[in-house]
Amino acid sequence: MHFTKKSNSEKRIDLINKLKSKKLLRFPGAYNPLCAKLIAEIGFDGVYISGGVMSNDLGLPDIGLTTLDHVSYRAQQISRVTDLPTIVDADTGFKDCSKTINVFESKGLAGCHIEDQIAEKRCGHLDNKELISKMEMVTKIKTAVKARKDNNFLIIVRTDANSVEGIEKTLERITAYEEAGADMIFPEAMKDEKEFEKVRKISKGFLLANMTEFGKSKLLSKKQLENLGYNLVIYPVTTQRLAMQNVEMGLKSIFKDGHQNNIIDKMQTRKRLYELVEYEKYNTPDKKITDFSTEGHE
Repeated sequence: MHFTKKSNSEKRIDLINKLKSKKLLRFPGAYNPLCAKLIAEIGFDGVYISGGVMSNDLGLPDIGLTTLDHVSYRAQQISRVTDLPTIVDADTGFKDCSKTINVFESKGLAGCHIEDQIAEKRCGHLDNKELISKMEMVTKIKTAVKARKDNNFLIIVRTDANSVEGIEKTLERITAYEEAGADMIFPEAMKDEKEFEKVRKISKGFLLANMTEFGKSKLLSKKQLENLGYNLVIYPVTTQRLAMQNVEMGLKSIFKDGHQNNIIDKMQTRKRLYELVEYEKYNTPDKKITDFSTEGHE
């Protein structure tokens, strides 16, 4: 039994329609399905799944070590628990952009982004990144666009050129990527409003802003990004950072004090957890659970 009401195709249509409204859509990152349910309950527009967060979750650095199988499985688990559109980080395309698009589309995602780094990629806000050529990336984009079956599946293209080649070369790449068929451009590591504005002036399509903490970009507000003409903002690692900081503090307290009485007020209560997972809905006698597969539904 699926308790979400919208099909995968309906979620994609919703996302496209909201993007056309020209309001800024906010997509916090979810590090697990329970977090995605909280994002939906609070009222955000969508869910983002970060490749870096997935790597971190495995205790690994974000240098392209995760696989399409791992990311798509986890992405499906996260996307299926809400009626919100979910977009996922597809790194450099996992060596086969056509297969990558097919898999993410079949798993129920509303879109994904691929980037123009070499396969041995680095986090977008670290130095010493290496790029593939503009024409190589154009070929990747055309392959991705051709591969999708649902035209509403969003092909987002991230360029890491700003911290490697500078803003002018970044703008050249963005123009080429849009001409190749990118639905949305994700200009990574923009430093300030001026650079975000330069991208908007030359871009003809939708734009995504990354408001990750401790990175190269100035953290801008919803109003600032709306005024700059951006369509979607992600907060990719925020929830994981919040969780891990509090877990660390709590564990240190237990280790030091020998009990958890001093940190009870820092915890989600059993009652609140049961509300979030809709325990009573599953516990109702006439709501027998007959299908808890991870397959998406159209």
